[in-house]
Amino acid sequence: MDLHVLGWNSRWRDLFEPYAQDNLTPGRVVAEHRDAYRLETEAGERTGALGGRLRHHAERRLDLPAVGDFVSLRLPAGEGPALVDAVLPRQTVFVRRAAGDRPDDQVIAANIDFVFVMTALDHDMNLRRVERYLAAVWESGASPVVLLNKTDLCDEVDGKIAQIHRVALGVNVHAISALTADGLEAVQRYLKTGSTIGFVGSSGVGKSTLLNRLLGRDVQTTAAVRSHDSRGRHTTTHRELFVLPQGGLVIDTPGMREFHLSNADDGLGAVFVDIEALAADCRFADCAHRQEPGCAVRAAVDRRELDAVRLSAYEKLLKELRYEKSRDDPSAAFERKRQGRIASKAIKRMKAGD
Repeated sequence: MDLHVLGWNSRWRDLFEPYAQDNLTPGRVVAEHRDAYRLETEAGERTGALGGRLRHHAERRLDLPAVGDFVSLRLPAGEGPALVDAVLPRQTVFVRRAAGDRPDDQVIAANIDFVFVMTALDHDMNLRRVERYLAAVWESGASPVVLLNKTDLCDEVDGKIAQIHRVALGVNVHAISALTADGLEAVQRYLKTGSTIGFVGSSGVGKSTLLNRLLGRDVQTTAAVRSHDSRGRHTTTHRELFVLPQGGLVIDTPGMREFHLSNADDGLGAVFVDIEALAADCRFADCAHRQEPGCAVRAAVDRRELDAVRLSAYEKLLKELRYEKSRDDPSAAFERKRQGRIASKAIKRMKAGD
């Protein structure tokens, strides 16, 4: 396949130059299944595996190839997988904090130009979830676009759009129906040759239906959602990059019920730019926006210029980010455990006294 169709340009060519001198081949990761990869190259599609040098030097999961990455490949003389020698420096990277006790970041997709944050105009629509997704997208370096799907099931589309605009400041918002193709002309303008689009959203919002519609064929299975809460099953089980017939590339991702942020300070600031602008006028630089005198944020809430629920959402995400940072700091994690043991002993003493 022509690499230019896959987003290859002068930037990637310059970054690849040192590898070209070692007779390596460029490619792009189009699918990932644990440590096995599907790769597109100018010579066609290849299977791939991690090369010894990359496996040895990778210190974190973030260092390993992900869908959307451009990589350098060592092609075998005969049959067998291509070996991924290196991952080219990413232009953008969309990550989330992986679940579990061990702090680690998981790459959802790399080198994305736009991310379609999809929610549905039914029970699924959740403003707090949208804020969370937007923070991660802004942090990635990509541009977010909110898609409100299932206009065919909603009688209050304008009201729903207005709600989204209040939390998605400076973000394009489009109401569509992937099922009936209503409003898809707004989506088409992002789908230019070489431009990579990512989808993110919970199960049942219609990501697979939209992808099938854009491709003009069924490549992802779809499933009905539960009528009482609009929850869907995970019909997409892995991340994969598709080339669209009209130009552009789409990376589909499994639906995510939980999405934990990781080091998204700039992204959080972009989502809550209204609150951070108000905070600049607080009397104290370290104002927590609670009972401090001269708090411009609380004053805006009292004047009903700022929604108290939005402020609460901001504080919740800020607290989550601080917690995740402490998990990355061994000394902070030790102190947190120490304080927990002290509290536990105090509770036991209180119960013994009863």
